[in-house]
Amino acid sequence: MIFFLIVFTVLALVNLYIFYRTCHLFPVEQPYRRLIIALFWMVAFGYMAGRILERTGAEGVAEFLIKAGSLWLGAMVYLTLLFLLFDLLRGVSLIPGLKGFFSFSWASEKGRWITAGVYGVTALILVAGFFNARHPKVVRQPVVLDKVVPGGIYKALLVSDIHLGVMIANGRLGRLVELMNRQEADLILMAGDIFDEDLGPVIRNNLGDLLKNLRAKEGVYAILGNHEFYGHSGDATQYLADHHIRVLRDTTVTLPSGVVVAGREDITGERMFQKKRKSLQDLLAGSDTTRPVILMDHQPYHLAEVARHPVDLQVSGHTHHGQLWPFNFITKAIFEISMGYGRIGNTHFYVSPGVGTWGPPIRTSSRPEVIVLEISGK
Repeated sequence: MIFFLIVFTVLALVNLYIFYRTCHLFPVEQPYRRLIIALFWMVAFGYMAGRILERTGAEGVAEFLIKAGSLWLGAMVYLTLLFLLFDLLRGVSLIPGLKGFFSFSWASEKGRWITAGVYGVTALILVAGFFNARHPKVVRQPVVLDKVVPGGIYKALLVSDIHLGVMIANGRLGRLVELMNRQEADLILMAGDIFDEDLGPVIRNNLGDLLKNLRAKEGVYAILGNHEFYGHSGDATQYLADHHIRVLRDTTVTLPSGVVVAGREDITGERMFQKKRKSLQDLLAGSDTTRPVILMDHQPYHLAEVARHPVDLQVSGHTHHGQLWPFNFITKAIFEISMGYGRIGNTHFYVSPGVGTWGPPIRTSSRPEVIVLEISGK
């Protein structure tokens, strides 16, 4: 409840700021002013309202609100940044001797033109980010272990943060499955947040039939992310299992090649249900760690601690590398690795920025990625 109130307050304050910088475009005497104001606030809180309605069975209204609200979440970021920039310049222009172009009132004609320009620039950013988000790139990352690797080179394909649901459905998933299968991987790893909370849209659109088409020589393995816990982790696990994807929840499997794959339970389970996940020592107990060991953990925290265990490669997601610039600077400050490859001691790490999006169907801080980990050794 406290988290909800914080989110609601932030949304309200940010949108109030945008509203008071925008309302001068629609003078009091304009006949449609009230309608425009009502539409503004409907869209402003559309994402939150849609998520609530989604759980009541009002699918049509919920889907419309989620889609409109998602786009507005992206617009909010750049509208706020641009309006703040102009307000800063207006403040500087108040300094004696610095009056000039940026000395204006938002209610003036110049102010209205600048407001329209801010919306125009924001629209261009959103369009560019939308097309960027729809075109994942294939990244080939060599990983050289100090162990014997079966077959000389072992190809593990990594995807994370697809966020299947209202915003990402059949068309996007179909193209993604085709792209993944073209890599002819030995193993497919899905590092959490496969679903975007509620399974309703996934089931209605029968996305499982597309997931069943994934092909890899040694199978498809997944872990849960925080968004599966925000929905229902048990239902998500069963749905994936019903469609030929094995979910590792604090469990380990040894593949026919001898490669060991371990999947950690996401830490969201601890936070929501106070159920502690296994320690790495317990998780790997009983596995032959002289063989290559791949660990999946959705959130890339405490990497130095992982490196003290016999883990050769950890794959993660979660960060989206901020998804929208400039939030990538925040994720870089929070996580030891926000995106891409890193190494600590003898342990290799790859953090995927994700192949889908949460909220806005937009990416401006990175390209979505399908990662082919080309693992070799002695």
